[in-house]
Amino acid sequence: MNELVTGEAVALELRPAKLPSRALAVVIDLVVAFTVYIVVTMGIVASTASLDEAAAAAVAVATFVLVLVGVPIAVETLSHGRSLGKLACGLRVVRDDGGPIRFRHALVRGAVGVVEILMTFGVVACIASLVSERGRRLGDVFAGTLVVRERVPAGPARFVPPPPPWLVGRFAGLDLSGVPDGLWLAVRSYLTRMGQLDPQVGWAMAERLAGDLAACTGAPAPRDVPPAAYLAAVVHERQSRDAQRAFSGGAVGVGVAPVGTGPVGGPGPVYPGAGAPVGAPAGPAVAAAPPTLDVAPARPREDEGPGTGFVPPA
Repeated sequence: MNELVTGEAVALELRPAKLPSRALAVVIDLVVAFTVYIVVTMGIVASTASLDEAAAAAVAVATFVLVLVGVPIAVETLSHGRSLGKLACGLRVVRDDGGPIRFRHALVRGAVGVVEILMTFGVVACIASLVSERGRRLGDVFAGTLVVRERVPAGPARFVPPPPPWLVGRFAGLDLSGVPDGLWLAVRSYLTRMGQLDPQVGWAMAERLAGDLAACTGAPAPRDVPPAAYLAAVVHERQSRDAQRAFSGGAVGVGVAPVGTGPVGGPGPVYPGAGAPVGAPAGPAVAAAPPTLDVAPARPREDEGPGTGFVPPA
């Protein structure tokens, strides 16, 4: 699983396509392309029988480039990375950041594919895919693209737990511009899985991540805040800032559950050692409503008259 991080510290889980599925998609595309090429060539030969050899050779080269190179580039551009073979195998070509490809990406992939697929019968493409960590061929490397699987079994959504209520807004002055995406992803992965970790291992991991995050922000982590709660508060602060930039006047972080609630509206997460500090409001995150007293309004006595504020003389 390959995970990319957006500006809101939300991970995009992309599963790179393996070599067998990519090879099958390429074979399907080549079979379709060569079938179209043969049909078009037969029609051109029948219609240009009166041309000389030089003109016939020029038409043949133009037909080859148009059908076997131009048509695949146009198909990938118009379908946003899904050719017939990729559509049959459940694959798609995307950019490195997870976005849809454009004409320049398809052009580079198609131009390099002529050398590594057509001229070398796919040997160069297979070697490059096996060497690459994400299974990319040379065309993907030069174009900045990645072939991913679209038909992936859907798993349960993972929510970043909200910070304790007494930490919300405490780190509003931190400079988060120097925190790399890899660290945001590591912090988010820890927060979504901290309940599954051994307490000692989770505490050590939280301390290490908190130290790395504090080094990137330039401000030391407060000693009175547990590391896991500190991480949750900083992630909540970043998501709140991104939400405020995206929505005018917005104050709710993107992808963050309301403070004091879990993903399904239950009680909030329990952070190791995250009790409220001295001076912080104690008790649950949502205070209970005060009891109401069913007291009827006082009625004036008959000898008092209407409540006008005037007192008659004795």
